[in-house]
Amino acid sequence: MSDDEQQQQQNTQDTEPKQEDANATINIKVVSSTGDEVFFKIKRSTRLSKLQGAYASKVGKDVGSIRFLYDGARIQDDDTPASLDMEDNDTIDVMVEQVGGYSVAFW
Repeated sequence: MSDDEQQQQQNTQDTEPKQEDANATINIKVVSSTGDEVFFKIKRSTRLSKLQGAYASKVGKDVGSIRFLYDGARIQDDDTPASLDMEDNDTIDVMVEQVGGYSVAFW
């Protein structure tokens, strides 16, 4: 193979789209409503319920009392970064669950 053919083959390989590896790790930033940030590095195939439990332990809250949102939608226990098409350095928002409320009745 000539040098030109090798160079052309190399350039073709460089421009081909790369497949995302399910076991590749990504960095996720978890941000609370008060602005506190916690960073996690997880595999794209890891269930986000594992991240939720780790975050709750780290901040000293019960995992049932907080809600995790990605792009405005609530994260389910069986979601993974791959299933949500998350990318490296994406952000997950954390909100404290509100129970009850006040209802105004007009008589």
